[in-house]
Amino acid sequence: MARCLTNCIEGPMRMGFQAIGHFIGRYPWWFLIIPMMVSAALGGGFYFLKDREANDIEEQFTPVNGPAKKERSFVQANFPENDSMFSVQRLTTEGTYAAIIAVSENNILTKAAFEEILLLYNMVMKITVEGLRYNNICAIVEQDCYSNVILDIIGDNASSIENINITFPMYNSTAGFVFLGSTVGGVQGSVIVEQAHAIRLFFYLQEDQRPVTSLWLKEFIKLFSEEHFEKVSVSYFTSFSRQEEFEANSKTVIPLFAATYALAISFSIVSCLRLDNVRNKVWVATFGVLSAGLAVLSSFGLLLYASVPFVMTVATAPFLILGIGVDDMFVMIACWQQTNVHASVEDRLADTYKEAAISITITTLTDLLAFYIGISTPFRSVQSFCLYTGTAVLFCYILNITFFGAVLALNGRREESNRHWLTCMTIPQECPPERSGGYSICCVGGAYDKNTNTEVAQPISYFFLKYYGPFLTKKYSKISVVILYVLYLCVSIYGCFNMQEGIDLKNLASDDSYVVQYYTHEDKYFSEYGPNVMIVVKNTLPYWEESERSTLDKCLKNFVDLFIVDPELFTSWLDAYNVYLKKSSLDINNKTIFLENLPPFFVQAPVFKQDLNFTNQEIHASRFFIQTVNITSSEQEKEMLNVLRQTAERCLVPLLVYHPTFIFYDQYAVIRKNTIQNILVATVVMLVISLLLIPNPLCSLWVTFAIASVIVGVAGFMMFWDINLDSVSMINLVICIGFSVDFSAHISYSFVSSSKPIVNERAIDALYSLGYPIVQGAISTILGVVVLAAAESYIFRTFFKIMFLVISFGLLHGIVFIPVFLTFFGFCSRKTTHS
Repeated sequence: MARCLTNCIEGPMRMGFQAIGHFIGRYPWWFLIIPMMVSAALGGGFYFLKDREANDIEEQFTPVNGPAKKERSFVQANFPENDSMFSVQRLTTEGTYAAIIAVSENNILTKAAFEEILLLYNMVMKITVEGLRYNNICAIVEQDCYSNVILDIIGDNASSIENINITFPMYNSTAGFVFLGSTVGGVQGSVIVEQAHAIRLFFYLQEDQRPVTSLWLKEFIKLFSEEHFEKVSVSYFTSFSRQEEFEANSKTVIPLFAATYALAISFSIVSCLRLDNVRNKVWVATFGVLSAGLAVLSSFGLLLYASVPFVMTVATAPFLILGIGVDDMFVMIACWQQTNVHASVEDRLADTYKEAAISITITTLTDLLAFYIGISTPFRSVQSFCLYTGTAVLFCYILNITFFGAVLALNGRREESNRHWLTCMTIPQECPPERSGGYSICCVGGAYDKNTNTEVAQPISYFFLKYYGPFLTKKYSKISVVILYVLYLCVSIYGCFNMQEGIDLKNLASDDSYVVQYYTHEDKYFSEYGPNVMIVVKNTLPYWEESERSTLDKCLKNFVDLFIVDPELFTSWLDAYNVYLKKSSLDINNKTIFLENLPPFFVQAPVFKQDLNFTNQEIHASRFFIQTVNITSSEQEKEMLNVLRQTAERCLVPLLVYHPTFIFYDQYAVIRKNTIQNILVATVVMLVISLLLIPNPLCSLWVTFAIASVIVGVAGFMMFWDINLDSVSMINLVICIGFSVDFSAHISYSFVSSSKPIVNERAIDALYSLGYPIVQGAISTILGVVVLAAAESYIFRTFFKIMFLVISFGLLHGIVFIPVFLTFFGFCSRKTTHS
């Protein structure tokens, strides 16, 4: 039944494409001019490109409905920030700030180093914009600017740093215990700091003065980009640096477009060159590349008209579409060359479509569905990329059938009249014997194989027929291929189990950005202590009841035990309030006393007022804080977030945990699950397409096998090339789903369609027919992305790395593994004889 269903679909499709080819061959000019006019009209959508750009990092690279975003909404609703009582640990966002890390290879706790630190601090204090300095726009803490605790400790006197015993991470200052974990880095010494290598200063600004603070931050960046110091090296950062540097990334790739298309055109022309001046396919190759360019112009323009957001990751799509379009072009050229040169152009194009259209339809459908399935991911950057690229693949297919088919037909008319590829002058097919001395090789053309009446095959095609195919189908070669595949699979599986997850935020900036050095210093010197996490009681709770407090205390102790932190690193308004009431000999278990004494407590300890939603004499929510420790890798970030949330869920009191960085950590919860889900769904879809369009259903299983095998290989080798599984590489794995099927589908379809009676001969025939076009397609695709290897951006380099793996492994499967594996199963054809 499956075979019948396949034949019922494949047969009519072949006849339909044959009719389309015949029609286009009869009226080629219509199909040449109309697509160009439509593309030009749709290309007008690029006028709206600037308006459609959407490069907000949080919006594009974090899960759309991530739990942390809901937690942030709850915290912001219940604990509004107080501009007159600024607190870093109570921020629900990163805040508006500038930061400096001063680093010394030796001990930075010296008079000479601190003289330079104070110098750069005073330079910051003097930055002026619109007549305002830091003191005029700084975040306010108890009627004064937010200050840096390390400078408070030394009293702005550099020499005093050598006379103070600094304890770490908590220092008992005149104002009480203060946390130094985010200020002093690279510490040596168990309790008393003996040496340190880094000092970090923060400059927080008021949130309600954005226009002025933005100008101030720009002046801050300008200042430190021009200054150099002798005793310390300085890295710097601002709250908008990451976003600004990310947006600047797209500009670095624009010059690469010209180089890419030059490479693609050059390779296409060279690979389609013929010594025969009539059969030369120079113009066909040139217009084939143009067809891919028109597909990008049309699809992007259409979506820009439709107000679809344009994310920077979409900038990699044209490189990919170029490879897809050129790959299909080579398949169509190969099928054209196998048609009867004496037939009319209409019949030749009809026969070309009959053989090639099904093959490129299979690959187009798989690519198209792979991308459109990717739209279901929770990352907007992936959604936008998949929508733009999937639509471009669709246009690429349509233009290959119409526009490029017309080019083939017009070129066929030139060949039919035996005209020169460049001058279009009619030339003889062979040099007349009596005038051989008067003709050169430049003045003849139109040769063909007299036995088959088809164009003379390329020398590389004969290589596949005479040498490579017979070698690959020998028994010892097959054994070697099986061993090679087992090794490939073992290494790939090992890599899959050791893959790292999560996007490193410094990778969103270009390599030479000042942001990278800041993140490097931060990772090296300040990774011992992680985020200061909010533990929020979500509902009303009778805190005055001892049993309720006991339940809450047990929950909070579970959080403390997770990190075994110093008690001073746990912040509790309830503990402070209990001490306050005890000093006044008041009963904390009395509801009236508990509620009536909160206002005077807030006067004495105003910072704790921000930790309660106390309205209408009722506590609607409250929060506590715990300092996390030893969070030095993405795996530990993931584990920390999971453990914190699991601990909150186990508590009898309704709790949530939150920190602004959790917005980005949420990717760990969905990235692996969604990647696997997309791959499985897409693989099933690919199997259905293969079953419907490849004449032998059992053989189509090999196409599905190739998809799974290539994906495992790419995912595994990502680990060896230092590529994490994140929203950027996830895009490329979606690409992998589509591309992994291309080469194997071409070979499998050709194998099944072959009329040879013996499986080895059928494999050789498939390699002879499509081996060279597959190699051409692989090389052209790699050339389409190879320039991205020189990009100064992680996003574009990752795109190149994964595409290189996809094409390399896809080619390996297409011309090595699959041809051999197909010969093991004689049922992959209508009539089969074993070798």
